[in-house]
Amino acid sequence: MSRQTHLIVGPGALGRLLAVSLADQVPVALLGRRQPPSTLTLTSPEGERRVRNILGLVAEDLPPELASVIHIATKAHAAESAFSAIADRVAPDTPLVLWQNGYGVQETLTHRWSGPVLCATTTEGAYIQGDDEVVHAGHGHTALGQLKGQHGELVARLADTLTDAGLPTTPVDDIRLRLWHKLAINAAINPLVARFRIRNGQLRDRPFRPMVEAVIVEVAVIMAAERIPEPPDGWHDLVWKVIEGTANNRASMLQDVLAGRPTEHDAILGPLLRAANRHGLPCPTLQGLYDALNAR
Repeated sequence: MSRQTHLIVGPGALGRLLAVSLADQVPVALLGRRQPPSTLTLTSPEGERRVRNILGLVAEDLPPELASVIHIATKAHAAESAFSAIADRVAPDTPLVLWQNGYGVQETLTHRWSGPVLCATTTEGAYIQGDDEVVHAGHGHTALGQLKGQHGELVARLADTLTDAGLPTTPVDDIRLRLWHKLAINAAINPLVARFRIRNGQLRDRPFRPMVEAVIVEVAVIMAAERIPEPPDGWHDLVWKVIEGTANNRASMLQDVLAGRPTEHDAILGPLLRAANRHGLPCPTLQGLYDALNAR
């Protein structure tokens, strides 16, 4: 493999989606705690199947300075340890792209790493099916940027690569704001579908629809207190457009619950609850969801 390799750390649904999508554009390697499958099948939202051979690695087998870009596609709670496992085999100027939900690890790794650290927020939907398959359950859009709006040339180049790979991506200089917007979307979808073990589209029906609306109301109040500008069409439209676009998707938090894995509930709900506490705002729906998921 060449030094132009895109190394994807984390062979979950998003990591597999990135690996197969990028494989026709750039050399790709997929790294996990255990050896990832060498052949992956991606099923598109239209039902088309694409099979690609992907180099699978574990950290101790990673050739030094192989990667030109590293995509950290683990869950938020695993991102720091996943990167620590490979940091000594990576050139110090290698760009990182962080794909985590929630908000927190983005700041931590931006301060910690010597190279450029970019953040991605995406509404692409995907879930794992079988040992070597990933289903692209819904087309979405990705925004890519650096927390201080730096590295514009690199951001634009990587956005083009992702777009050419079939994952439409816009370079932005306000990624911090967009991460907060994505936090609102995740808070309204992931905890509910995980708690009740349903697909995203079922949130449109009773009894779940009023629960989504209650979350949106609480999130909007918290965001206003934090002086986070609301999206152009408002919080309500932002959330429901994503639910419509990913109706068939099994959200990542639901996948974790079904597999008995830890969830990202703290990364998603934690920042909102801490902000609500700072401002003395009641948020019984968000707190209830946090407590239910924490009890697992």
